[in-house]
Amino acid sequence: MKMTNFIKNIFQNLEKIKEAGTWKDERVLEGRQGTTITVQGKKVLNFCANNYLGLANHPKVIDAAKKAIDEWGYGMSSVRFICGTQDIHIELEKRISNFLGMQDSILYVACFDANGGVFEPLLGKDDAIVTASLNHASIIDGIRLCKAKRYIYAHDDLNNLEDNLKKARVDGAKNILVATDGVFSMDGDIAKIDEILNLTKSYDGILMVDDSHATGFVGANGRGTPEFCGVHGKVDIISSTLGKALGGANGGFISAKREVTSILRQKSRPYLFSNTVAPVVAATSISVLDILESKNSPLEQLTKNTERFRAGIQKTGLIIKEGSHPIVPVMLYNARLANVFAERLLDLGVYVIGFSFPVVPEHQARIRVQISAAHSSVEIDKAVQSFEKVASDLGILGKSKDFLVNWK
Repeated sequence: MKMTNFIKNIFQNLEKIKEAGTWKDERVLEGRQGTTITVQGKKVLNFCANNYLGLANHPKVIDAAKKAIDEWGYGMSSVRFICGTQDIHIELEKRISNFLGMQDSILYVACFDANGGVFEPLLGKDDAIVTASLNHASIIDGIRLCKAKRYIYAHDDLNNLEDNLKKARVDGAKNILVATDGVFSMDGDIAKIDEILNLTKSYDGILMVDDSHATGFVGANGRGTPEFCGVHGKVDIISSTLGKALGGANGGFISAKREVTSILRQKSRPYLFSNTVAPVVAATSISVLDILESKNSPLEQLTKNTERFRAGIQKTGLIIKEGSHPIVPVMLYNARLANVFAERLLDLGVYVIGFSFPVVPEHQARIRVQISAAHSSVEIDKAVQSFEKVASDLGILGKSKDFLVNWK
């Protein structure tokens, strides 16, 4: 069958992706999520899931899900303001608010929807958004839907943030909102939320933090980057997810003052025009919060596992991004090398993914390792040994960034 020009252009773009070595395959998992998974008929160690606390298939979480199905059913088949709100949704919103030290929370089917629906109801053409350059795609897309003027500040550059705050005021912005990730998902570095908050307030602005890669496990009690930075309960708006550390299914939320969540309930399009979070997800998320607030929280084990992996990788001579977060980027800088490296690791029984442009900037390709509280010491040590073997086999141990960029 003859291809139309439209399909031909798509085909050519797909070929370019393959030629660049950045093609993304979706490997099929045969069975449940966990530290050990079955991929292509082979059992491998999983080091690339957002299952930070190991709760995606925790026995108490699974039991809570089964009971929730019996009590509240499977789905609501409706949006919240029609017939899509149950008491379990209200309870979860209260629990999230208490956990984060906020007045109120509003649930979305995903954090992508939360970020997509938060800016437009709050800000207009006379307002300004100052956004971090490496913010998640959902923040970028949400800002595009808003008529507020956009200013972008360089990553981790508070001087540049202040320059943009000044410019927004000089340009006559009525309201200024600063938006930043709490943890930047490709680097694992934690934003200086305390300093950003102080600077934002000095220009009479409000601060929004996307804490998706922090809620539940960053900070002394897992309450996220505001707690880690000593400003728990002081950030104006927090967006986050139920789909990572908090059980790993789906669902997102905005936590803020009651006036903010109230206007979102009236005007936020993803909330008004999307089905409600399934009651089983809401009920199970409450069981996750129960675990986090108990004496059996896996938070301490996650910290130990992260420290063990980081120390082991550093000894091999491979380059990693410094930090304390369970996201550990092993820097390879070369897209093709990252993909080859990931394939070799899979052969050794370690499942990870190579990340390259456009997911990360050009010549910043990497393998993003993600540690879970459920990993055993033996599993972590095997991963480290496998990284060292692949690097040795490819002749890149101890090599510089320039060497890796030009690897063929």
